[in-house]
Amino acid sequence: MQEREEAEELVTPGEVLGKGSQLKAGRGAYFLPQNGTVYASLTGRRSLIPPSPLSSDQRPTVEVTGHSAHGAIPEPGSIVIARVTKVMARMASADIMCVGPKSVREKFTGIIRQQDVRATEIDKVDMHSSFRPGDIVRALVLSLGDARAYFLSTAKNELGVVSAESAAGATMVPMSWTEMQCPLTGQIEQRKVAKVGGQA
Repeated sequence: MQEREEAEELVTPGEVLGKGSQLKAGRGAYFLPQNGTVYASLTGRRSLIPPSPLSSDQRPTVEVTGHSAHGAIPEPGSIVIARVTKVMARMASADIMCVGPKSVREKFTGIIRQQDVRATEIDKVDMHSSFRPGDIVRALVLSLGDARAYFLSTAKNELGVVSAESAAGATMVPMSWTEMQCPLTGQIEQRKVAKVGGQA
């Protein structure tokens, strides 16, 4: 398998690995149908695996093998848990901590854009009353955006803030899909709350 070794090079998430017409996406890579391009989804070594001589598809498979033990990798369509780090007028950024039930081992940044916060009245979304730094959110990975960040969406009812700390330092209780309350002070704060079972 020496041809696999020679093709190895270090790549980072979002790096273009090639065209889907010439390569198949293997582990650590994904294919974006919109532009027919294969991208890396993690930091690691790129390697090409030759096609089986019996396969009708003679494109080699490109894989990216992580340089550390494999943690979970966000992929378009996966549900992630992320901690909000910064809230701006048109978007919020967050550090992705878990993909599904598995924790991540590398740093992945997520961006929640204003248009991806909720499904209705998108033009009225106020980022500062949807999220605050430190909030834990459940979100859907839409795609790998630019600058090595994943675009996240909280537009479904079950997505949004799952845990938030109030100004008094207590874990807040969801009151509705737009409000959470501090159990210590009774103070109500605005959030884009993830729907939990039995909640209105």
